[in-house]
Amino acid sequence: MFKDRFISFLTFEKRYSPHTIKAYEMEVKGFLDFLEAENVPFEEVDHKLMRYYFSLLREKGKEASSVNRAISTLRSFYKFLQREQLVEKNPVRLIQALKTPKKLPVVVEKDKMNQLLDHMDATVDDFESLRDFIIMELLFGTGIRLSELLQIKESDIDFYNKKILILGKRNKERFVPLHLTLIEELKEYLEKKKLQNLENISEYLVVTKEGKRAYRLLIYRVVKKYLSMITSQKKRSPHVLRHSFATSLLDNGADLNAIKELLGHAGLAATQVYTHNSAERLKSIYKQAHPKA
Repeated sequence: MFKDRFISFLTFEKRYSPHTIKAYEMEVKGFLDFLEAENVPFEEVDHKLMRYYFSLLREKGKEASSVNRAISTLRSFYKFLQREQLVEKNPVRLIQALKTPKKLPVVVEKDKMNQLLDHMDATVDDFESLRDFIIMELLFGTGIRLSELLQIKESDIDFYNKKILILGKRNKERFVPLHLTLIEELKEYLEKKKLQNLENISEYLVVTKEGKRAYRLLIYRVVKKYLSMITSQKKRSPHVLRHSFATSLLDNGADLNAIKELLGHAGLAATQVYTHNSAERLKSIYKQAHPKA
């Protein structure tokens, strides 16, 4: 099946993350279901039918960003079909992405995060609470992605050189430094992990209470639980901690290129969004503090 070949291409040649591949697979499946309902073979699709399909997504309440993801996915899909000589033209090639409002990254203030981490540290009383503390410390202390956190193995931590090996997007490796407090916390966590005496305990750093490798939903639950203690904002995801890490560094004078390397961004454009976020926060502080603002 050509869909399966496309997914294999993304997995083994493009080396996309499992999360990205799942998103692509769902988008392609939705489109193929649409074609089946319309009784149109995939090789006969033209740009008019593609426009109709994307307009249907909008009518169903899809956000512009979601429609843009569908456009990007199906453009890649038909580009692959061209490569495989299954179609002659790419019907998505000339379709433009929808305009979307620019949103600044959602962050949690550094002082609030420090208070939360101090509270968590003081209330650790078992392996699970220590693991949750390590999850929050790593996400906020290194700015790594959720997918990267789940990839960390115990052997990736270099205690002597105070750094950790991170496997990023498309299997690109980078080292991220660890501060002294986090190093000591990781040592304590690993010691307690050994003392659990669990059968077949995973070599991965973050594990469940049964000792198995942690999963995405577990991390989401932990982050949402603890961020709910310090903020009422709607978005309380692991990526909020990544944004908070980057914004804190920028506010404290870190070089933008250094932040780019720490975050594992391919280009500087992705990192520059934090300069806008920092500027908006300064405006907000100015309005609150200045008597004539």
